[in-house]
Amino acid sequence: MLQEWDQRARDQGRGADWRWSDEQLEATRIALLGPPEREHDLWIFGYGSLMWDPGFHFAEVRLAELPQHRRRFSCRTSLGRGSPECPGLMLTLEPGAGCCSGLAFRIDAAVAAHESGMLWRREMIRGIYQPRLLPVRTPQGEVTALVFAANPSHDDHVGELPLDEAATIISRAEGVLGTNRHYLEQLVWQLEHLGLDDGYLQQLLQRVRQLGP
Repeated sequence: MLQEWDQRARDQGRGADWRWSDEQLEATRIALLGPPEREHDLWIFGYGSLMWDPGFHFAEVRLAELPQHRRRFSCRTSLGRGSPECPGLMLTLEPGAGCCSGLAFRIDAAVAAHESGMLWRREMIRGIYQPRLLPVRTPQGEVTALVFAANPSHDDHVGELPLDEAATIISRAEGVLGTNRHYLEQLVWQLEHLGLDDGYLQQLLQRVRQLGP
């Protein structure tokens, strides 16, 4: 998979440093989570595609809420669901009032190092997110979970855009993973399926649909 992404990056004229090296990925993972020999269960908070496509083996999943954060399409992408000619927007977590609802996955201690390593390659390949360990509320009690929040210092971080501007970008963008609009539609559907509500996403999808099929 990384070879495929490397080829796409070369096709776009990107240099070899377009993504983090394996050494960078592992160093940042260990800096936050500790060395592999420190075995302990690991909770992951999913608020976007991790909810329906986690890509790691987990032992338990719960409904969850992350206080003082909210979903926003606040990061530019020209590889996954966008292109250099028509960049799309990636979902991130921005600090703000209220809370973000999602799912908390528990990875068993015996496989936490391996599974989190795979997850790091997926989420941190370009350092777009800022991984943090934060308290997350679940119906069964509070847990400390790994959260991939927005990284304001990254060049592709654009911050919270006006709804109309974000809707225009999402309605047009398309990349090797599909359209930006389809991702938004799937995200809203998944939240509704779980009985979760996000007014920002509902309004954003309504604006996108108003722009055409």
